[in-house]
Amino acid sequence: MDFKGRQAQLRTLFDTHRLDALLVSHLPNIRYLCGFTGSAGALLVTQAESRFFTDGRYTEQSRKEVVGAKIAVGKKGPLAAVADWLGSRRSRASCRLGVEAEHLSAASHARLKASLPGYVRPRPMPPIVELLRTVKDPEEVEKIRAAVLLGSSLFDQLVEVIRPGVLELEVAAELEYAASKAGAEGMSFPTIIAAGERSALPHGRASTQPIPASGFVVCDFGVILGGYCSDMTRTLYVGRPPTEARRFYDTVLSAQQAAVEMVAAGRSAEQVDGAARKLLQKNGLAKFFTHSTGHGVGLEIHEGPRLAAGQKETLHPGMVITAEPGAYIPGKWGVRIEDMVLVTDSGCDVLTPTRKDLIAI
Repeated sequence: MDFKGRQAQLRTLFDTHRLDALLVSHLPNIRYLCGFTGSAGALLVTQAESRFFTDGRYTEQSRKEVVGAKIAVGKKGPLAAVADWLGSRRSRASCRLGVEAEHLSAASHARLKASLPGYVRPRPMPPIVELLRTVKDPEEVEKIRAAVLLGSSLFDQLVEVIRPGVLELEVAAELEYAASKAGAEGMSFPTIIAAGERSALPHGRASTQPIPASGFVVCDFGVILGGYCSDMTRTLYVGRPPTEARRFYDTVLSAQQAAVEMVAAGRSAEQVDGAARKLLQKNGLAKFFTHSTGHGVGLEIHEGPRLAAGQKETLHPGMVITAEPGAYIPGKWGVRIEDMVLVTDSGCDVLTPTRKDLIAI
């Protein structure tokens, strides 16, 4: 990973945002900029240098992982250590210090502001680092591709586990155990196994409900590998699906394919969302599509861009997004189908290889 290059790219944004330095406190952003994977740290990026602050628990780890930043290990918390260092500078020139407004609590911001010297002026900033993270470099793409393939490799085992009477939680546990055995560092998010009427819950986490004798089962899961997340959804049917169920499923699948086909550099996020929504509208299901069509994926399971109505952000080569329209009829059933997609110069590359035809168990 080119951590020094990422820090240099961040510095090019300082003039635009009228900054002299940026205090990075969000751990995924710290990992992106310097490689640190621990749970306590802060990265101060100035025009001249970068300094990483942590405590004694991470002395050895930071020495092995941190790239492009001087390491400061102390007894105080990282934010307090940053304030002390800023106060010890020989230069007393005014410093416009950006802080990550979305990741620093009001209490932490107040403590930081109170401990900073008077010539340092903290300013809440929009998600600058997250903007850089939306476009993945080739090494990131390969890590994401590997995570997607690992997640996809678990699908056949998932199909074998789902049977009438088996608890949703049992299905999730078997999946997560298989993921660990396959080398996953963890799951990207709590596994969703929602069967029967619960399939109409878009985020129906696995419960103690048994798989019914017939009905849809929404399976939404992802793994973490090399620090990067995967995300996929497939919907199965237990029993023999009636014509109405097949028609419902095929409509959602067509909407998902329409969204994928709309993905290309230069298109907007809302155009991808609109393609799926238009197809569902044509078939009378738009009112049952209750979430956005997709989101970016990387070091975190939900990143920019957000693919939804009104989202004007332009897609760029290197973005990795999901395409996951769904339709959910309360008290009856729901279907969602999701792939991860890489935006390319010529269109897109669907990273998820798993079949999407309706599987009946």
